[in-house]
Amino acid sequence: MYWVANAFIFRRGDSPIHILDPRIKLLISIELFALSLISSTLIHIGISLAAIFTIAALAKILKRVYRTLMFSAGFSVLIFVINFLVGYSIITSFVLAVRFVAIVGSTSLFFLTTSPDELEYVLRWFKVPQDVVFAFVTAVRFVPVLMLDAIQIMDAQKSRGLELEKGNFINRIRKLAPILIPLVVTAVIRSSELAEAMEARAYGAVKKPTSLYTLTLKKRDKLVGIASIMLFTTLLLYFLNLTG
Repeated sequence: MYWVANAFIFRRGDSPIHILDPRIKLLISIELFALSLISSTLIHIGISLAAIFTIAALAKILKRVYRTLMFSAGFSVLIFVINFLVGYSIITSFVLAVRFVAIVGSTSLFFLTTSPDELEYVLRWFKVPQDVVFAFVTAVRFVPVLMLDAIQIMDAQKSRGLELEKGNFINRIRKLAPILIPLVVTAVIRSSELAEAMEARAYGAVKKPTSLYTLTLKKRDKLVGIASIMLFTTLLLYFLNLTG
């Protein structure tokens, strides 16, 4: 499970995608999300996934995106089964299931190529309240870390003889107590350290704090943004015409 948790942690890179302005990366992610959302045929899904994997290859995060999609594959199987049981055809159920994978992939591209600091700058650029920005960025930073902590605690408890895979459903739920209690304690310790760091930096002393860095669009950002909008518009019209 370590490879799944590591797939959600941002790592800096020097690819053509990483160096783009975070607003442009957000625009590309939104465009891919919209294309994935309106995909209603196998051709639509194929084009959306091809675009996602192409950008992932340019960003040199193809393996990490693959891990993220494999993590969401279990949910897509559940979506397929539910839609098939309620009366949809196999092809329609398959399209709906793969659509979920494409949606996850489109959002993963942004978070895997954008640091939490850049995410904070984007939210501030959108004039999001400071407390909301802090809460969201903190969640993005610490959720993958808590996942790794949970996996480490599970491995430690298994080495002490805890058998999580055996027993009925009720017994398995009870066996989670040795996992949850240390995880909660670790989370409380991390939150306490974070609170002390915030207090030391006088968080909340100023209603509208300034930022050390400001977002500026460079020439390459403008060119990539215009090209992505043109390509998105073309694919959108193609999808709509094909559907019609």
